[in-house]
Amino acid sequence: MGLDGESGVESVRTAVEMGYRHLDTAQIYDNEAVVGRGLAESDVPREDVVVATKVWADKLGYHDALASTTESLERLQIDCADLVYVHRPIDAYDPERTLAAFDELVDSGRTRHVGVSNFSLSDLDEALDLLDAPLFAHQTELHPLFYDPELVSHAQEHDYYLVAYSPLAAGKVFDVPELSEIAEKHDADEAAVSIAWLAGKENVVTIPKASGEDHMRANLAAADLELDDEDVRKIESIEREEELFPE
Repeated sequence: MGLDGESGVESVRTAVEMGYRHLDTAQIYDNEAVVGRGLAESDVPREDVVVATKVWADKLGYHDALASTTESLERLQIDCADLVYVHRPIDAYDPERTLAAFDELVDSGRTRHVGVSNFSLSDLDEALDLLDAPLFAHQTELHPLFYDPELVSHAQEHDYYLVAYSPLAAGKVFDVPELSEIAEKHDADEAAVSIAWLAGKENVVTIPKASGEDHMRANLAAADLELDDEDVRKIESIEREEELFPE
């Protein structure tokens, strides 16, 4: 999330030239300008990359959502985002007015798709009822230490993507014995196991954070790791639970 300065621009440029095709930004992360520069200065065509951003909680009034998204596009140096999220359903979030604004973002060509982030099941059902545009994605914390199968099932049932952030639990996956056993079995590491577990689920994609080139390559390679049913059962039976970003 935290990218800044020339090193941040270089990290983004390196990532997309290496093969990353999903750039996740947000108004509150203060990384839109850096990501926009990194993409613009890369050799990768804009249309090959999914660029997403999120409208922060204090900008979720109808007019603020429209205006702030326009400002986000300017910082990202793009005319249209691929995906714009409601960042959290708090503060200025009003389901009817906020989601009407997000429909207008699609209608006016400021984004191709709309999404939500950090929503509960009831919030998701309400959004599905109110949105005219299809719900494209729900971004939420998801990793071996904080797993909600109902959110995964909901995404599969309603055919939108569940975008899992913090898939490595801020590095805590390296201290989980079950993951270490699976990693040893596959001659991999715990990070690869966590990413592969999520990537193996229908309608689920992950957005692991990495700025160093070695970590970027490792995260890309992790998606090719194939876990068996025993591995999956072991991960999903982990009793330790740690939510990193509670509301």
